[in-house]
Amino acid sequence: MSVREEMYKERIREMEECISNLERVLKLVRVINATLESAELLDIIVQVVTELLQTESASIMLIDKETGELHFKAVAGENRASVRPIAVPMEGSIAGQIATQNQPLLIRDVKSDPRWYRQADEKSGFVTRSIIGVPMQVQGKVIGVVEAVNKRGDAEMTWEDVRLLAVLADQAAIAIQNAELLAELKTAYEQLNRLDQMKSDFIAVAAHELRTPLSLILGYAMFLRAEASGETQEQLNIVLQSAMRLRSLIEDMVNLREVESGEVALELETFSVQEMISSTVEDLSPIAEAKRQRICLSMPREPIVVEADRNKMTLVVSNLLSNAIKFTREGSKVGVQAGRKGSTAWFTVWDTGIGIPKKELGHIFDRFYQIEPSLSRHYEGMGLGLSIAKAMVDLHHGRIKVQSKEGRGSAFTVSVPLRYPVSLPKKSKAGKSR
Repeated sequence: MSVREEMYKERIREMEECISNLERVLKLVRVINATLESAELLDIIVQVVTELLQTESASIMLIDKETGELHFKAVAGENRASVRPIAVPMEGSIAGQIATQNQPLLIRDVKSDPRWYRQADEKSGFVTRSIIGVPMQVQGKVIGVVEAVNKRGDAEMTWEDVRLLAVLADQAAIAIQNAELLAELKTAYEQLNRLDQMKSDFIAVAAHELRTPLSLILGYAMFLRAEASGETQEQLNIVLQSAMRLRSLIEDMVNLREVESGEVALELETFSVQEMISSTVEDLSPIAEAKRQRICLSMPREPIVVEADRNKMTLVVSNLLSNAIKFTREGSKVGVQAGRKGSTAWFTVWDTGIGIPKKELGHIFDRFYQIEPSLSRHYEGMGLGLSIAKAMVDLHHGRIKVQSKEGRGSAFTVSVPLRYPVSLPKKSKAGKSR
């Protein structure tokens, strides 16, 4: 065989080895993308390092943010359990120089190198002959070192080994960064869950403690207003409006808690839409009267009977009508219409108020969304009424839509099936029956 043929064969062998190494690196990348636990990832990486570089051992050391020392996080090969507790100082060690200088090192005879940290071998019983090491970086900052130790057989460490180790170190850095981000997300998620539970508990306790005294205030205010006249009646109207507004805020918070926690259960019954609307209008009439508003009703005489959760549908009408009253000036009109179309019942709550800008229509059902800037608001409220109304309508497999012209008023139309879908349980947790 000629020298040229030998060269070709050697070149082909090198290329095949290079391709094989690249394939294994790609497999490692896929493993990294599929594995989220940092400890498992680092163990996989050091194992791959020993296989690709044909070394007796490999390790990943990370810089401790508090002490500044290097600590073993993953070790391949024998005696790895005894190596992990060892801390390697930055000064007077090969790994420390790699980290501080941010440069790779190749040392074929560690015993003749003064930077060799002998304590690691002494504590583990491992005999180190040669080392290659490269820094690990995340966003330009060195976070640790990857080392490969002792080439198997009589082979020597090469700079080609260093280049391949650098590629693997980059993958290790990516794995560590992803794992840290995941850990931070988990921590943040757990904190949010705790805060959400605290919020729910607070709402439940606050609602329970406020409802009884508030009911007394409302009862006495309505009784006194009926007996009063003139300026006293006007003052009682203000008290009544404030108490009704507080009751509405409490109910909104309780309903939001139930919707968010999935605790809303439908209690189905058969009832008349007209009777339900009339009852709700009667409850809200004192607020409208306090603003000298007239509530106009337009409903057919023939009963529109539906199978639904009466309390939930009453809440929808109440929230829509409360908004209509709130956003309509004194002395104007608001109203409710109702009807039936095929197998659907519908009702519309309309007003002659300020209207909604066209650009805001896509957001009005968002929770806590308010059209007015928070620091210059003229209308009170938490921005929950419409989002709660929509959630209740969705539970009934209905629809809610809005038509509005800025400065001329709005109309919210709700449509729900006359009969709750028979294919679904009649009592179900919100979001879990679908």
